[in-house]
Amino acid sequence: MARVVEQGSVPARSRSACPDGLRSHRAAVIGSDDELLAGVLPYAEEGLRRGDLVVLSCPPETAELIGGALGERARAVESDPRLCLLGSNVPDSITATGELVERAGGAGSGALRVVGQVQFGAEARNWREGLRYESAVNDLLVAQPVAALCLFDRRVLPAEVVAGAAATHPELQSGSRSYPSPAYQDPVEFVRTLPLPREAIEDGAPRFAVDASPSLVALRHALRAALAACVPDENQSADLQFAVSEIAANAFRHGAPPISARLWADPERVVCTVTDRGRGFDEPFAGFRPAHGEDLSRGGMGLWLARKLWDHVDLLPAGPGLTVRLSTRLR
Repeated sequence: MARVVEQGSVPARSRSACPDGLRSHRAAVIGSDDELLAGVLPYAEEGLRRGDLVVLSCPPETAELIGGALGERARAVESDPRLCLLGSNVPDSITATGELVERAGGAGSGALRVVGQVQFGAEARNWREGLRYESAVNDLLVAQPVAALCLFDRRVLPAEVVAGAAATHPELQSGSRSYPSPAYQDPVEFVRTLPLPREAIEDGAPRFAVDASPSLVALRHALRAALAACVPDENQSADLQFAVSEIAANAFRHGAPPISARLWADPERVVCTVTDRGRGFDEPFAGFRPAHGEDLSRGGMGLWLARKLWDHVDLLPAGPGLTVRLSTRLR
């Protein structure tokens, strides 16, 4: 697939440790409620004094803890769990952030200030998604009036995730003191270091396989039938079929033949791959936003839709070419 497919997902720019426009992106590693409040309260109160739109994006118990400590000032603070991936995905979180930025621009300081606690989940594949999101924010929010303090609670997070806090945030915070992160990494380079585990069911024989599909229509029809046969929830099946059809379209429009596909499924998961032999492209954050921005009539939505409708989307070099691997839990 040619690079133009999702070119608009990340603005071209030179990266630096503290991007212009992104007011700050801090991580605070905490191990107690007292440590949490010692960092969050002065951060939120500073935002309220400045006239920022202050938003908590945390699980309910954390938001309740912070709200109780703020007292009467909590009335001026909003809550939006979408930004921390609680019941949402990365594209939805980026969209929600844009909506909040627009609202913030209409009053007060014009800036958005977020206290976030990304939900990394219990599985290693989700830890990778969460860290990729934390790193991508440094690119995706470039030139936006946003400040974020991200909480990493070592009481509940695995060591691998806690270690990633310093690599994905230009600044760290201890108590009310912030300082540059000596371990911060360029977002693209960091994402390339993340492990890319093979889905276990890929080790078995696929339920569906086709090599050198003769046409997009034929491949779409075959993939839809294969998904319908192994996804019991009709609504989920329709969503997965829609997204994989767009990925197949990308392969035919922007890649080169032969186009192949595989599908594996068990009672809990389904995995689908679509491979072309084109030039491929190397953009780890492709699909976090529509390629052509808010004007969806211009297309460029294939990977964006896939990220919204499947749990995981990975772009794998196929030497030459590209494999898009989609995987999701079954409902």
